[in-house]
Amino acid sequence: MEPARLDWAREWLRAPKRVFIDGVWRDGEGGSVASINPTTGEVLGTLQCANAAAVDASVAAARRAFASGPWGALARRERARVLRAIGEVARTHRAELATLIALENGKLYREAYDDDMPDTGDVFDYYAGWTDKFYGESCPVDGDFINYTARVPVGVCGLIVPWNFPLLLAAWKLAPALAMGNTVVIKPSPSTSYSLIRFLELVHEQVDVPAGVINLVLGGGEVGEQLSAHPQVDKISFTGSTAVGRRIVHNAADSNLKTVTLELGGKSPNIVFDDVPDFDFAVERSFQLMFAQKGEKCSEPTRFLIQLGIYDRFVERLVAMAERVVCGDPFDARSEQGPQCTQEQMEKCLRYIAIGKAEGAQLLVGGERDVRGSNAAGYFVRPTIFAGTNAMQIARDEIFGPVLVVIPFAEEADAVRMANDTPYGLAAGVWSRDLSRAHRVANQLDAGMVFINRYGCYDFASPFGGLKHSGWGKEMAVHSLAAYTKLKSIWVKI
Repeated sequence: MEPARLDWAREWLRAPKRVFIDGVWRDGEGGSVASINPTTGEVLGTLQCANAAAVDASVAAARRAFASGPWGALARRERARVLRAIGEVARTHRAELATLIALENGKLYREAYDDDMPDTGDVFDYYAGWTDKFYGESCPVDGDFINYTARVPVGVCGLIVPWNFPLLLAAWKLAPALAMGNTVVIKPSPSTSYSLIRFLELVHEQVDVPAGVINLVLGGGEVGEQLSAHPQVDKISFTGSTAVGRRIVHNAADSNLKTVTLELGGKSPNIVFDDVPDFDFAVERSFQLMFAQKGEKCSEPTRFLIQLGIYDRFVERLVAMAERVVCGDPFDARSEQGPQCTQEQMEKCLRYIAIGKAEGAQLLVGGERDVRGSNAAGYFVRPTIFAGTNAMQIARDEIFGPVLVVIPFAEEADAVRMANDTPYGLAAGVWSRDLSRAHRVANQLDAGMVFINRYGCYDFASPFGGLKHSGWGKEMAVHSLAAYTKLKSIWVKI
């Protein structure tokens, strides 16, 4: 990363960032909150949060734009053109936006640039293609009637975005909502608001999106509470913790029974059988998916269930890889892991490491902050691996950091039982040369996504989402569009 790019970002960050309502950047009137650089512990800048009146104004603007603005009357192909133009903004400003993601989140710059940014732009192209392809059907009813269904926009959508993928997951929500003709109020995490703010600044400057179609409010949980309880918000899409997801469901029920999509926590199992087809690849891929992005991913495989015949050899390789990881500045090409996103998240990881030790789990590697050199001021946690049991708290609670539990198993039934013995059901991995067994196990796992012989396969055309405490509904693919539309049944007497 060129120093000039960082100099530009720091200069841009000096001005307090405001809310965006009805096509205008304005004060939120809700006080300010500091955003911290997790690499150094220093203040990056300040956000002007939205108060209740600003939230009301953002929803009112979205309501006007939906009910009487030009967005709803826009031809579908023209709406698709707008979406593609928004995607092009992300591609054109890829380095700039990746810089802000790395500064505010702490993930490696190359992770932001290579992993987050390409899909951030391309997801708008994908949903642009759906603007004129998601429609109703003719129903074969009896009698002298014609009956057909129609898909219409749901209305005003509140989009609440987490801090781990602050721009990518915003795009995952924005693109289908806009493609179906809705208007939105979007709220990022106060820990990682800058990449979305800058993205919307650029969209406002370069793309002709009517005022009120996209509104941005800043702030913490109280702003999310107001959105989820607002009687003029028709839908909430939330990605975050299961505890907050429950609050949103209550708020939706107590207000206007708005529809809700929830992408929540995970404690995903990664089952490796003795007959794994490529031992080296399985170790390397499993390690990568667990510890990339500092372990701050809901779908990461945080429980490795390894069959006894290869357990010792597999774990030995994992430990050796963890020992070699270089924690450091996200913009240093030598760094392999950045800091946890916030001090709170770092302290949570360290607290669970202490719990694991107290439970009697065997600490194999890591288990501490990385305070070497300039890392001392940041929120760095060494890659940590415990050998334990599925009954331990560290194997049951979502830690959301670089803390892995490895657990041996003897028989297939043992692996399935332990994999499903969790309140979560987001993802799971199965590694076996026996594809009959792999399919059999995959069909028994309580998980919304199962990866066979390659953990972590994602595509816009495939639904993303979990079961049980991991959420409601799906992101991505055609399956996400039902949540951004209402289905009407229309009868005509002949």
